[in-house]
Amino acid sequence: MSSFNEDVIAEFRANEGRVGGPFDGVPLLLLTTTGRRSGLPRTLPLGTITDGDSFVIAASDSGADKPPLWLANLEADPRATIEVGTRTMSVRARIEASGPERDRLYAALVKAMPPFADYEAKTTRLISVVVLTETADAENA
Repeated sequence: MSSFNEDVIAEFRANEGRVGGPFDGVPLLLLTTTGRRSGLPRTLPLGTITDGDSFVIAASDSGADKPPLWLANLEADPRATIEVGTRTMSVRARIEASGPERDRLYAALVKAMPPFADYEAKTTRLISVVVLTETADAENA
């Protein structure tokens, strides 16, 4: 993990989910997936919006031509943990919202975090939108 992400995670946890600098005012969550090859937990900060009771994230990787590795981890095992503010919860990922739902959710992400429009313009791939829904127990979800 990059030291940048490590610093953001530490700040997030120290400040009840709030982060300054380039993320000041940006709604963030910490996503912890299980590495599909290593089996180890992998945590990273991601911009998020809510849709009803679910959290929505985009596999933008800042507009890179390949999706981020965390997406492959969720494809291999959709069970994950997220931290939002001071709350930690087990979630199940629905990989990928599609059609009109995907378009509506991505537009909402762009509205909340305008750089997402730039990410979409930088790549020819369709950026995956992932819906995270809380489960009672991710191990049994």
